[in-house]
Amino acid sequence: MTWLPVLLATLGISALAAENPSSTGAIEENALKQLLQIRRVYVDHLTGGETAAQMRDILLSSLEGSKLFVLTENPERADATLKGAAEDLVFTEVHNSSDSLNARTNFGTGRSTSTSRGANAGFGVGENESEHSSERRHEAVAAVRLVNKDGDVIWATTQESLGAKFRGASTDVADKITAKLKEDFARARRLVNPTTTKADPPADSAPGHLGQLARK
Repeated sequence: MTWLPVLLATLGISALAAENPSSTGAIEENALKQLLQIRRVYVDHLTGGETAAQMRDILLSSLEGSKLFVLTENPERADATLKGAAEDLVFTEVHNSSDSLNARTNFGTGRSTSTSRGANAGFGVGENESEHSSERRHEAVAAVRLVNKDGDVIWATTQESLGAKFRGASTDVADKITAKLKEDFARARRLVNPTTTKADPPADSAPGHLGQLARK
């Protein structure tokens, strides 16, 4: 499929990071902080044919609603470019099953004297059942990445969907991509401005405890 090379490239980056866990955290934090420097984003044409073009339009609408940055149709003005591949497939899934039951019993007796007697009995049962069913399925998948002006990938995700209760598969994928991007933007803000909470004073320094020590 057209999105497979992008997915493999993303997995390749993850594999390299796993080989050097000491630098994984620093690389991820640096990439997240770069997200906060983005003011304008150009969404490039996704590879994958006509369905990918439709996915791009849906993704543009979803990203516009997030208000994370300004979307531009001029790539020269963009701080980063969203690239990737997408596919929206409608297919029929066929199921075939077959069950069979067969039983056979034979019984025979014989006796030979001046006269000949014999008895033979046979019993057989055969049953075969087969079932054929087909189900129409709808599946969408997209692998996208944010690339800065230097050509470095600062963010990437792969999302897929079989469709949600109140929206189609493509819309669900676009919303998942936007939700993941919003989540990582929030993580980046926490890295830059970590929240600090005032620690409670230790028990020994509590006023009531000091008073008890003074009375002793």
